[in-house]
Amino acid sequence: MPDQTASSGHRAAPVHRDPDQVPVETALSALADPVRIQLIRELAGDADWTRSCGSFDVPVGKAALSHHFTVLRAAGLVEQRDQGAKRVNRLRRAEFDARFPGLLALVLRPEHPA
Repeated sequence: MPDQTASSGHRAAPVHRDPDQVPVETALSALADPVRIQLIRELAGDADWTRSCGSFDVPVGKAALSHHFTVLRAAGLVEQRDQGAKRVNRLRRAEFDARFPGLLALVLRPEHPA
């Protein structure tokens, strides 16, 4: 069982799910919400571990944002770690693509192709 204490000691470390353990229904459900799609798209455009949870401009409060990240972690899409007082994120693109080939590419496609 993973250690649940954060290195900074102020909150529990996030629990991550191996994408190989994710049912397709969980993945599809995680990708069905517009806020979560926005989070995934923004993470895809940035380098790993450069975006803190508070750096996303989404139309939800902190509690709802936390819930969205929990859903994304449970679907194997996002990995998080604490970096000082901030929690930073990484899109688990390679791992998710290995489990569900092509699914993430569909979500990351531009909404209005040229």
